[in-house]
Amino acid sequence: APAAASAGQSKLAKKIRASRSIDMPTLHYEGKSERAIDGNTAAAHVAYAMSDVSFIYPISPSTSMGETVDKFAAGGRKNVFGQVVKVRQMQSELGSAGALHGALSGGALCTTFTASQGLLLMIPNMYLCAGELLPAVFHVSARALARQSLSIFCDHSDVMAVRATGCALLSSHNPQEVMDLGLVSHLASLKSSVPFVHFFDGTRTSGVIENVSPIAYSAMKSLVPWDELKAFRSRGLNPQHPIMRGMGQDPQTYYQSAVASNKFYEAVPHLVQETMDEVAVLTGRQYKLFEYYGDPEAERAVVIMGSASKTAEETVDYLRKQGEKVGILKVRLFRPFSTEHFLAEMPESVKAIAVLDRTKEDMASSLPMKADVLTALSDGGIFKTVVGGNYGLGSKEFAPRHVKAVFDNLQEKVPKNHFTVGIVDDVTNSSLPLGPAINCIDEGTTQAIFFGLGSDGTVGANKAAAAIIGERTEFYSQGHFNYSSQKAGASTVSHLRFGPRPIRSEYEIEDSPGADYVACHHTSFLPKFDMLSKARQGGVFVVNCPWKTVEDLDVEFPASLRRQIAEKEMQLYTIDAHAVATSVGLPAKRINQVMQSTFFNLSGILPPEDAKEQLE
Repeated sequence: APAAASAGQSKLAKKIRASRSIDMPTLHYEGKSERAIDGNTAAAHVAYAMSDVSFIYPISPSTSMGETVDKFAAGGRKNVFGQVVKVRQMQSELGSAGALHGALSGGALCTTFTASQGLLLMIPNMYLCAGELLPAVFHVSARALARQSLSIFCDHSDVMAVRATGCALLSSHNPQEVMDLGLVSHLASLKSSVPFVHFFDGTRTSGVIENVSPIAYSAMKSLVPWDELKAFRSRGLNPQHPIMRGMGQDPQTYYQSAVASNKFYEAVPHLVQETMDEVAVLTGRQYKLFEYYGDPEAERAVVIMGSASKTAEETVDYLRKQGEKVGILKVRLFRPFSTEHFLAEMPESVKAIAVLDRTKEDMASSLPMKADVLTALSDGGIFKTVVGGNYGLGSKEFAPRHVKAVFDNLQEKVPKNHFTVGIVDDVTNSSLPLGPAINCIDEGTTQAIFFGLGSDGTVGANKAAAAIIGERTEFYSQGHFNYSSQKAGASTVSHLRFGPRPIRSEYEIEDSPGADYVACHHTSFLPKFDMLSKARQGGVFVVNCPWKTVEDLDVEFPASLRRQIAEKEMQLYTIDAHAVATSVGLPAKRINQVMQSTFFNLSGILPPEDAKEQLE
């Protein structure tokens, strides 16, 4: 009898695991279990819950937010008001913003998703929404603007371009914050009657897969400010009680009307903090408009916003172990910038401050966030050494050694101002000197790098692997995917981490401590990329190739690669994944499942049978 019961329990456990398919639906509306998802999915989950209608138009890297919302609607998902959201794709971002303004004017809750040039097209309607005090949320995966060239990668240039529109700007720093602060932005917008831009780092936060605790729609509904919602709907244009709106104003009245809205903006910081507190009661996760992390007696501090703040946290922990008195101040509510809350969080002991802006503002005397910090200190009658610089434009890497360089600069007798970090500026000599890579990775964390081709399934398979590890094991997982703007046919590099504690490393895998597992999915990469430069000593190296013998490998592998394999004592494995794929009736290029099975088999993260079941 005990053996039969045990067998029954094992069968039930397998059935439960098998039913939790990562393909169906991305997030259950009740959000009952921790999921491994990206920031875009987290934003879509919240936006759908709190909207009557959504107007969408695709632009990288925000496209999947609109796609996910459209998928929810097509599947009949109900929002917190018990309705299926009306989703419409427009002809451009300008059309989406215009339709959003129209829907809001009619008393419908509305949201949209965009980035970069798409956000710029929305600026005229953003001014209208703010001026008419219409609550709405623009979810933005922050992306570089086209300057000397196009870039689909991350920085804050697009968000900074709309900071004068009158929309509040709220920043999330990882996918969990996207879930939580996305809800805060919707609720605070309703309470304040001010439109919000809820933004997070494109390609990094928008696309990185991490463990997220979803918020159930039933829980969100309990926080809806019903009186403010009723008041908003009652202001909607209606032929039954017609009013005139959007009139022309002469000098006699325009100025007074503009100033009359001041009280709404002055109330925003306190309303946002109040809403953060309410969400904290619900979720157990507390947020602040500005949040200090580090030594309470710090002498040097960095003010930072976005995903890089998580990297800075790791670095602060590392430097404090070395005896350094340092800390960071994380910015969440950038507009309106609350001097009161900023000064309350900044330790009085701080003597020197570096402000990091992820944007470039040509011909300005100061970058945007640094200007706000200087104004806040001046208004508070506080005088400290303040320098500023930029970093990470177009997704340029920002790792712990870059954070350390900023702190080291503050130790100088005269710290460099208007600096750059992460590049070598041999034109204007603005760059800070960098030291070697710093190992801030938590002990027990495993790292893996996969080199693939766009459209060969490598990225999709690694997303599945991150989801499987994050949801089916006791480990936290993180999957970041680096690909070219050419996408299909171009090279892709997937960076996977998993370990016993939440992962804060918002940067690519570095040579210290190095990758435990490196996979080359195409032989064409062997002479082109230095794939083992970031491999740790004694790590695993897997190559997909048709060569069967050591003699073949001796001929085909470049001499520099053979030398690295020997010097690093790599464990070398080869597999002909193309042959395996064709043997089971798959197209030869569809090697993703073969290589993923190899990864699970060699990494030992899951027992082989469990890994097979989850992959199936």
